[in-house]
Amino acid sequence: MKIIVDDLQGKEVYNLLNEHLQDIYSVSPPKSVQALDIKALQASNITFWSVWENEKLAGCGAIKELSKTEAEIKSIRTSAEFLRKGIALKMLNHILAEAALRNYKTLYLETGSVEYFYPAIELYKRFGFEICGPFADYVLDPFSVFMKKVLR
Repeated sequence: MKIIVDDLQGKEVYNLLNEHLQDIYSVSPPKSVQALDIKALQASNITFWSVWENEKLAGCGAIKELSKTEAEIKSIRTSAEFLRKGIALKMLNHILAEAALRNYKTLYLETGSVEYFYPAIELYKRFGFEICGPFADYVLDPFSVFMKKVLR
């Protein structure tokens, strides 16, 4: 399996991110959806990675720099064919390693609060993320869970 910095130009990535957005919109009110589309993920302060097994897209994830010491995890998603095969775990480990290389002190994330998002919340908790209040430009929302991890 390989993880690469991705330019978001491939149809496989487009399809996975489109599926990601459709799923999130199906379980969250539109005003509570914080997932980014491809254009937003191409911002200069975001690094986007894709995970590949041979020629098949297994998943993706991104990191958004908030400041020189803080960043936010975005768009971790596993392709349906690779569910429960450790792809999200690999991506989260990769993002944590990259955050350490960049000397970030704190990593944040926002995810949904409904049952659909419980597996993600549990994964983040296993990695030491804790519930926190809104960060950056977020506002309190009953459909959002905000988490942070202080890095050493």
